[in-house]
Amino acid sequence: MAYTIIDAHAHLWLRQDTVVDGLPIRTLENGRSLFMGEVRQMLPPFLVDGVNSAEVFLSNMDYAQVGAAVITQEFIDGPQNDYLEDVAKRYPDRFFVCGLCEFRRPGFLEEACDLIKRGFKGIAIPSHRLRLKEGRVMLNSDEMMRMFKLMEQNGMILSLCLEEGTTQVGEVEEVIQECPALKMAIGHFGMVTAKDWKEQIKLAHHPNVRIESGGITWLFNDEFYPFHGAIKAIREAADLVGWEKLMWGSDYPRTITAITYRMSYDFITKSAEIAEEEKRLFLGENAHSFYGFGSLPDLPYIKNMSE
Repeated sequence: MAYTIIDAHAHLWLRQDTVVDGLPIRTLENGRSLFMGEVRQMLPPFLVDGVNSAEVFLSNMDYAQVGAAVITQEFIDGPQNDYLEDVAKRYPDRFFVCGLCEFRRPGFLEEACDLIKRGFKGIAIPSHRLRLKEGRVMLNSDEMMRMFKLMEQNGMILSLCLEEGTTQVGEVEEVIQECPALKMAIGHFGMVTAKDWKEQIKLAHHPNVRIESGGITWLFNDEFYPFHGAIKAIREAADLVGWEKLMWGSDYPRTITAITYRMSYDFITKSAEIAEEEKRLFLGENAHSFYGFGSLPDLPYIKNMSE
């Protein structure tokens, strides 16, 4: 069975050079980064220059027959707005890119206005990193609400990763009530391995909210491929909100230090517990309509030398 495959959660960067919670994050060599006090394998080791480029990702996408991808952003990678603006212009049919503001201090509404003028169609908020020493930045604060209303008026999509559990669920409910037409994608499958993860999934009962599975193979890394726990969780989420509300995401490139890019979705295609129509919706059809992708390239299967 051939599927339309769209990755609803991936990352690109030219170089990591930032500070989070007072700790540095820096690109090193051979795919490694200094990450908040320790050296971590951030990329596959053959990416010796540490550049996580659109061209390398497109090569992975073509090989794995992934037609398009949504590029979100995270504070740990540093802002990549300039690079992603260029990526969107060069590859408009393959990438939907989200801008990032400095949400950890006041004044981000002006940044959001600039992103809109620059043509960004989405904005990402790494909400799980908004707990600061001086207090948590609230998603229902006045400046946030003004930004969300502006996004709603401009038909933008909000990419949102929440803290584990229910801490921010009530705030998101308030945002939805104030901005019912704002399209919103909740990432990391609601932090599926944490307590009360289904409360985040239930946000998709609202018409314009979707759930994407970016990072699900990382969250179930202890059980590893073929991720039976992830399959079970995806089915439970579908029972709660319906298959039409769920989208596959990889969290590329961090997850492919442990598995290949194709493995980040083919545990779905090979599962006997998910019907063919459910696979089609989850792997790409839902994301295709939600993000407004157009025609996607025909990507034939290329046989491996080992086959």
